Amino acid sequence: MRRSDLVQTPTKGSTPRTTQIVFGERQHLLRVLDSLETTTVPQVRLNQERRVLEELIHERTRELNHINSSWDEKVGVVLNADSKAEMLDKLSREAPETDYYLLRLISEHPKVNSKTLGRLAKHPYAAIRENVARHPNADSTTLAWLARDRSQPLWYLVAFNPNTPSVLRRKLQERLRKLGQSSASK
Repeated sequence: MRRSDLVQTPTKGSTPRTTQIVFGERQHLLRVLDSLETTTVPQVRLNQERRVLEELIHERTRELNHINSSWDEKVGVVLNADSKAEMLDKLSREAPETDYYLLRLISEHPKVNSKTLGRLAKHPYAAIRENVARHPNADSTTLAWLARDRSQPLWYLVAFNPNTPSVLRRKLQERLRKLGQSSASK
């Protein structure tokens, strides 16, 4: 997860607990457990801390499965290079909107089809939309739709996608040149 995803929500407790966050916490706890088990500490302390860490890890796993059942298995399917486009589409349709991690992985998968990417282009998480904007399987309609949003750097990514219609690509690259010229004159 990008740090900026957390910084955007200044109010304490207002950041939604998406799979991106929960998975990151679980990974961190696993690294702490690995570190603990490779250090020399009294056995009583080792057992106590291991038990607490394992409990926290299991709680994060339960939380992931509460957001999207069988979460680890679904992530495993998406991480498999042999996964079919139909399965990726099915997983993306069934995933809750807060499963940022799984949907981000799908948006990066080399076999994801243009229909799935078109649906993911409307997701609220910027990293997913950015993946769609640069994906070689994104179709021209989806890319044109993403390029309309001037508040995001999506138009920049769309400008360099080979599937962007040439007229739109030239227009976006001209916008980029103008930005470069205005920055240079300051």
